[in-house]
Amino acid sequence: MADGPRDLTDQPDPRKLIDSRTVYEGRIWDVVSDTFSLSGSGDDVLVRDYIAHPGAVAVLAMDERGRVLLLKQYRQPARMSFWEIPAGLLDVHGEDFAAAAARELAEEADLTAQRWDVLVDFFNSPGSSSEAIRIYLARELAEVPEDQRHVRTEEEAEIEHRWVSLEEAVNGVLGGRLHNPSAVVGVLAAAEAARTGFSGLRPADAPWPEHPSQRHTWATPGQHGA
Repeated sequence: MADGPRDLTDQPDPRKLIDSRTVYEGRIWDVVSDTFSLSGSGDDVLVRDYIAHPGAVAVLAMDERGRVLLLKQYRQPARMSFWEIPAGLLDVHGEDFAAAAARELAEEADLTAQRWDVLVDFFNSPGSSSEAIRIYLARELAEVPEDQRHVRTEEEAEIEHRWVSLEEAVNGVLGGRLHNPSAVVGVLAAAEAARTGFSGLRPADAPWPEHPSQRHTWATPGQHGA
């Protein structure tokens, strides 16, 4: 068993793909069934079904007082209203990740930002979905003029905004009161990054090779275990 952080990096590791088919086509995402060989020998064939997800971006907006913006939104699968951070799907083909984040911040929070940094990247549920999420830290904020604001509909029409201190948000996470994954990950990452004045954050245009749209740079399925 290896010790220490020397190899503490998640790695692309595509296995020998035997078959891949879409078994369900949904309005937003599909369910895919992959047949693959774990070792590449063909003697250990497995089948796994998962959600083929376009990925998403989220934004932790922080004002000049160090407060962060949370918004309340209803989510039908959980039958709950969650305190979240602005977020949205990467469902516009070829859209720049940072541009998508700016769009979501404007649409859901009526805000623009002059300073952007990558806060953290993560997979929401890698055992059942290909969804990769990038969370940005947005600062130097300004309000979108009222006559230019996005008209929110459906669940988004009920969005409620609240500015809270970063400490209060962290307490909400650790106290089991906040559950949205992007909010939980973003708040805790921001609290850690704040200890060094956010000096270690990556720029907004930092590469994101783990995102599904970027996987053409990975080894092709079938090379592993050859």
